[in-house]
Amino acid sequence: MTIRRRQFLKLAAAAASSSAFPRRAGALDYPTRPVRLIVGFPPGGPQDIVARLMGQWLGERLGQQFVVENRSGADGNIGAAAVVNAPGDGYTLLLVGAPNAINASLYDRLSFVFLRDVVPIAGIASVPLVLEVNPAVPVHTVAEFIAYAKTRPGRINFGSAGIGSPQHVAGELFKQMSGINMIHVPYRGAAPALTDLMGGQIQVMLDTTPASIPYIRAGKLRPLAVTVATRWSGLPDVPTVADDLPGFVATSWYGLGAPKLTPTEIVERLNREVNSVLADPEKQARLADIGGTVMPGSPAEFAALLIQETEKWAKVVKASGAKAE
Repeated sequence: MTIRRRQFLKLAAAAASSSAFPRRAGALDYPTRPVRLIVGFPPGGPQDIVARLMGQWLGERLGQQFVVENRSGADGNIGAAAVVNAPGDGYTLLLVGAPNAINASLYDRLSFVFLRDVVPIAGIASVPLVLEVNPAVPVHTVAEFIAYAKTRPGRINFGSAGIGSPQHVAGELFKQMSGINMIHVPYRGAAPALTDLMGGQIQVMLDTTPASIPYIRAGKLRPLAVTVATRWSGLPDVPTVADDLPGFVATSWYGLGAPKLTPTEIVERLNREVNSVLADPEKQARLADIGGTVMPGSPAEFAALLIQETEKWAKVVKASGAKAE
């Protein structure tokens, strides 16, 4: 479902004006019982790890347990639907991520409109991707790779964690901006894709840094560039894709959301607590251990990111012709 620019602006205004939500009894002493934090992906993945960290930290601050519940399937849509259909009382939250923005255009029919039906609470962290190749590919820079691929149209395979994953759309954006023709090979998760990348079955991948850094440091993969606007501290000697393709940025990111009728007092309370967590140097260091850079801000700022990312990836999905399986 592609959302037009005018709809984006309306949704942005609605998301930013959460103060219009009615005040409800009990909001000021929230929470008085455990809170469910829904993750739309299986245990052990990056979304699950971030959710469990934030759930632990919020539980410590608010004096109630934040119970992580994995509702995996349909690229995160099953988990999102569970939250959309939950009572807007602050006791069901969603670990929001890049797939939620991508899915808005990847899926023709969803039972919800994410930007309308989920209230943004706070950003947590962003994670860069890294453009990496099998060491047998005779290139060491982005420019060399583009030149190499242009002499082999349709013969370079790039892997991803699945159709519509951040790795997939980042690869499609790279194709569009560089003018090269690569074949997308989707996998059921990043782990099997990385296995085939190291085995030479595919030649290149744009993958999240936490998953790839161990193999990069072991010399099993060669990093060409990171996908953030400036060099990343985790790979300080690796340039950015934007050095060769100005404007290229692609990240994976995480935040919190809630059902649309959640009272503004609860949204604001959770936002303050998340930002307090993210201001703690120890928490920043823990997120940095898994490749994350903290992403504090207001609910309106997180809403603006969701809208920007949804619009950006809608263009890429449309141009690539990608559709959910």
